[in-house]
Amino acid sequence: MIRLYWAAGGRWGYTACDRRSDAEGISTGCGAEHLATLPFWPGWGAVALSGVLVAVAMLATLRRGRVAAVGAWGACAALVVLAFPLHLLFEIPAGVFGRPTDWRDIVSRLLLLGGGLLFAAAAVELGPRRCAHPRADGPPPVPAWVRRWAYTGVAVPMLGWTVPHGLWALGVPFGISADELLEISRDIDPPLAAAIAVVPALASLLTLGLAHRWGQIFPRWMPWLGGRRVPRLLALVPAGVVAVALTCYGLIGIGVMTETLVAGELTWPQLRSGWAVAATVPVFLAWGVALGIATLGYHLVTRPRCEICESSRGERSAQGESSLLAPKPDPGW
Repeated sequence: MIRLYWAAGGRWGYTACDRRSDAEGISTGCGAEHLATLPFWPGWGAVALSGVLVAVAMLATLRRGRVAAVGAWGACAALVVLAFPLHLLFEIPAGVFGRPTDWRDIVSRLLLLGGGLLFAAAAVELGPRRCAHPRADGPPPVPAWVRRWAYTGVAVPMLGWTVPHGLWALGVPFGISADELLEISRDIDPPLAAAIAVVPALASLLTLGLAHRWGQIFPRWMPWLGGRRVPRLLALVPAGVVAVALTCYGLIGIGVMTETLVAGELTWPQLRSGWAVAATVPVFLAWGVALGIATLGYHLVTRPRCEICESSRGERSAQGESSLLAPKPDPGW
């Protein structure tokens, strides 16, 4: 409804700013009130996409099955990509620490992300039903390959993001020139620089839960939750969303860097002089891939399995073997 209102000419809550706008522009919506018409994608294109999302939601409400589940997953992917969670990861702390931030854009992205998560929950419910009674013999063991990818998902941002940004916050020109370091220190306050360096590192530590017991069973020291099973979606949905966002950001960054090199806007000597900044772009791609594979491993490990279903499956196989060994009746009878 708000997109239809904007496309029809209303401007309440609309912003035309981007991340490079100054504080005064952000406060006024960068002249959004004076726009006669909106570009296609923020305007009628977004209205058309909203109509598709409503149709998918109606399909998911009226019927179950693979088609509805695939449609819900597609809607989830579209909304998550449009929300660009990685932008939220940096812009929200920046705004909290006083940096000029377009909160209208932040709220819009949060709503998109919330819609994507709701479609993900619907897709899970629309998927094939498994056993309703989980096994009670404790959390299943985690394969070694899942552990390796989970530790990789922690090591990559620690070494590729936190270390260089921490050194820059301390005034060490690691992989950049002194002029670039001066520009960074002038644009970013020390508290914000510390947050940029530390917050992704702390968030990456949650990846270890995909490969350890505390990712399946809440630790005993947690009040009210200690000893209870961790809901699978509580781990899978955030990890999956972040993995998709990181991977998309890394691919977009590499594509933009390649395009600027081909166009001559960026030269190889400039790239080598600021290699530490350029290296953070593939870090996002590697981080997203490692987190995505670890999330897939967690999904495979924690899939519901039931003693009832397994026993019935065993009984059916035994019955099948006995029927094969039993003498067949004479067709003449």
